[in-house]
Amino acid sequence: MAKGKKVTVIGTGNFGSTVAFILAMNGTCHNVLLRGRNYDVTKGKALDMSQAANAARQHTIVKAAKGPEDMVGSDVVVITAGAPRTPGMSRDDLLVMNADIVKMYAKEIKEYAPEAVVVVVSNPLDVMTYVALKYTGFPRERVLGMAGVLDAARMAHFIYEKLEYGAGQIRATVMGGHGDTMVPLPKFTTVAGVPIEDLLDSEEIGEIVQKTRNGGAQIVNLLGNGSAYYAPAKSTTVMVDAILKDTNQIHSCAIMLQNDYGYSDIVSGVPVMIGAGGAEEVIMMTLKNLQVKKFEKSVAAVQEMVDTLYKLNFFEDLN
Repeated sequence: MAKGKKVTVIGTGNFGSTVAFILAMNGTCHNVLLRGRNYDVTKGKALDMSQAANAARQHTIVKAAKGPEDMVGSDVVVITAGAPRTPGMSRDDLLVMNADIVKMYAKEIKEYAPEAVVVVVSNPLDVMTYVALKYTGFPRERVLGMAGVLDAARMAHFIYEKLEYGAGQIRATVMGGHGDTMVPLPKFTTVAGVPIEDLLDSEEIGEIVQKTRNGGAQIVNLLGNGSAYYAPAKSTTVMVDAILKDTNQIHSCAIMLQNDYGYSDIVSGVPVMIGAGGAEEVIMMTLKNLQVKKFEKSVAAVQEMVDTLYKLNFFEDLN
């Protein structure tokens, strides 16, 4: 276990609570701080998780935050707070509502946890990462959006569903924005090192790609009230563990692009090497022409939402 490490999880709904619980069970940090709107409910969950950690023979202590000042000393802050999608609601519908929430917490992080790496999971993911970066003022490597890890996991599941073998050996790769414009990359997707293009025909791969894009919406529609949280929470803790353990693992994450893949000053998902400093290096891959065009479309979709916020004078209070 990484001694003395502290992670703050903002938001105590299903998603945030599951992130905190997995961290407590993993034992990768010494302290988990839960920050929620209702202190008593948050404290109750924190007590339950701390007791679960003892059952698991872990040393992690989970505590409830009374205020933003309790974030002091955090190595990582995870922002899960925001309104969830409901059936028929697009990620775009959440734009202004969740941007205000992320702005508020970003300002608190800037004041009370100025050395932390921030992992954003509020939707629309890429735009919320942009908002968090602007309002923390942190360097881009310390503000990451969790999307690619989840999208890759969903793609891997659908590949296994089609093949019916290779569970645990499937490594999927995606780029671009989180949602309908994501760019799955079959060229860089393998089963025990074998490219899926050698295992499935183009029609089957196309079907998997479409299922991956609709993975979140499918779960929203099935649940009827709420959205996915088990796989997103686990995917988030994969990133947090990589930061706390300084593993230098490569994952696709949303990051502010600066002369990466031909784009700057916009957030999108690209492969990055994650270590103690956050996204320590952007990994450049050779894309096919069609993938370049799809990535362009994905970046444009995020840019359109960012432009909407600027038109609404959302960023007018920035220095």
